[in-house]
Amino acid sequence: MIRRLAMLTCLFAFPALGGEISCPDMSSAVQVGQCPSEQELKWGYDGYCGDNARLYDKSNPDGDTCVSMDNYRKLKDVALWEAGEFHGYLHCSRPVEQHKSAKLVQLGVGKIGSMTRVVCSYDGGDDMTLRLRADCVAKDGKAVCKD
Repeated sequence: MIRRLAMLTCLFAFPALGGEISCPDMSSAVQVGQCPSEQELKWGYDGYCGDNARLYDKSNPDGDTCVSMDNYRKLKDVALWEAGEFHGYLHCSRPVEQHKSAKLVQLGVGKIGSMTRVVCSYDGGDDMTLRLRADCVAKDGKAVCKD
């Protein structure tokens, strides 16, 4: 487990810089995190949506996460997946085959502080993200980056 965390840290800390970056083929994606158990979801729901829900549910403008366990599950029933240097939290309610057969819908590039995010969006709502410290722009379905 520690070795896996060290590898993930290296991937997040030193992604490839420069050149063109293409979105990964989801058939190469692998699930590296576990889906939460029913007990873990219940425990999280009780904690997140309990007495202090008014403090924690600020990120959701609709404020409907804590209305029901089903709403909470839509947000929190996810597992970490990776495809090369790209990572994403994909929903556990969808079968693995659906994640792996997802087709690219859109590539987006955004800047947050000194970090650039290359986001690949797939049908079915899956997003895979690469974070790097390079200036990138979206061009012809790829991210073109400068060191």
